[in-house]
Amino acid sequence: MTTKVSLSALTAAALLLPACTQLLMAAAPAPTHDPAKVPGGTYAVEPYHTQVLFSVDHMGFSYFSGNFSGVSGTLALTPKKPADMAVNVTVPVGSVSTTSPKLTEELKEADWLDATKYPTMVFRSSKVTETGKGTADIEGLLTLHGVTKPLTLHAAFVGAGINLLSKHEDVGFQLTGTLKRSDFGVSKYVPLISDEVTLTINAAFEKP
Repeated sequence: MTTKVSLSALTAAALLLPACTQLLMAAAPAPTHDPAKVPGGTYAVEPYHTQVLFSVDHMGFSYFSGNFSGVSGTLALTPKKPADMAVNVTVPVGSVSTTSPKLTEELKEADWLDATKYPTMVFRSSKVTETGKGTADIEGLLTLHGVTKPLTLHAAFVGAGINLLSKHEDVGFQLTGTLKRSDFGVSKYVPLISDEVTLTINAAFEKP
């Protein structure tokens, strides 16, 4: 049996789709920006909306940035006792990307990040200190290029709520920090390319 769908019916469906989407969005609860209202528990990194960005001073002329993707990890969220929070994040070094395909490949090589020998960059928190409403300093250890050193990330709560599409409870933070790449054995072109690297992590977590 063959079912025929008229052109007018398809047109009507296409016209109704945006309206239905708007109704769904209107019905969704608004995200909260009050960290005290976020449900506690264990969250997992949502990799598709988590970015690890890095920026360096390029010869004193400009700032140059790149990013890593495919991040994994967990967040133990305790809104009522921020000091008990813990975060562990693993970043695939081979996912590095810049606006220059040639540079992207060079950064994976032994002279730089040596992604084959050291395939991951890992941050594990050891202490969380609340610095204000929705902000905290997260002290921990960063392992990069086979070297482990202390690193402090400054965290700012962005928002939380039910994701309209996934139906999961989502929470987001922005984390920033600085490190000296030479401390991790990545010293090529220092000081022509700055030793200091600024990290920015746009972190999205979801409750499974």
